Amino acid sequence: MKPRAKSKELASVVLYAGMTAVQEAGGKLPVKDVKAAICNKVTLDNWATEIIESNGLPRWETYLHFFSINATKAGFLEKEKGVWRITSSGIEVLKLTPWEFFEKTMEGFKHWKLSQVAPANESTDAHDESDPLVPPEEQMQSIQSESNASLSAEILERLKAMSWQAFEAVVVRVLLDMGYGGSRKEAGRALQKSGDEGIDGIINEDKLGLDVIYIQAKKWADTTVGRPEIQKFVGALAGKQANKGIFITTARFSEEAREYAGRLQQKVVLIDGERLASLMIEHNVGVTVSHSFTLKRIDSDFFEE
Repeated sequence: MKPRAKSKELASVVLYAGMTAVQEAGGKLPVKDVKAAICNKVTLDNWATEIIESNGLPRWETYLHFFSINATKAGFLEKEKGVWRITSSGIEVLKLTPWEFFEKTMEGFKHWKLSQVAPANESTDAHDESDPLVPPEEQMQSIQSESNASLSAEILERLKAMSWQAFEAVVVRVLLDMGYGGSRKEAGRALQKSGDEGIDGIINEDKLGLDVIYIQAKKWADTTVGRPEIQKFVGALAGKQANKGIFITTARFSEEAREYAGRLQQKVVLIDGERLASLMIEHNVGVTVSHSFTLKRIDSDFFEE
């Protein structure tokens, strides 16, 4: 039997205790009460309570937040505005042992992640990241990819829980860090011109302001943005005699919406929730480096000399 990682052992115990607390409370419980219940149910040693420097939280709480995403995507847990709700399938898996329950959440997350990936990107002969035959570089890439998938899911949850003002501020930050706009002050002032005939804001395409890009920023829950919404945005662009626009949302775009945008004379870029989360990770917006590893190789020139 493959030995269990210490981190996952801790995660399984605290997540199971938290879910059990929610069930005992009648099916829903504020997350602050979930954490309090865990402290009463679980004996946490020094390693579990050690503060993680990157986020300032105890190790057990960090793992709780991180791995609760798995339970959510597996359909065992629902989160809304700081409240956890257990689902009927969540109640069923709590009949298992903590480790069996944890494995179910991991399986559920993997199934959810596969459903998010386009068929062209799927591979039936992909190596497990722990396969010793896989080069270290590929193993690291696989681990990073899986970590980023979990991180993206948590980023989206946080974005959807924000106020629309805070969401627009995030949009400003991402675009600025991508190289658009002038100063943050100028970009923020531009984006506050919201609700103007279907335009949520404008931002300079470059630091000199030689051209502008019109923005539609929509913080929507799990839904699909269809062609009609894109048509409204295009109509608003036409009213401004503009030929460049970005439609950013926490939701998804339908295939019809993407095909329509691809046929337009105007340049309209569609950024869905998954792409937005990826851009935030890429440009370090709302995330921080937890660990950094360096892979080294032989210096052939040195040994030839």
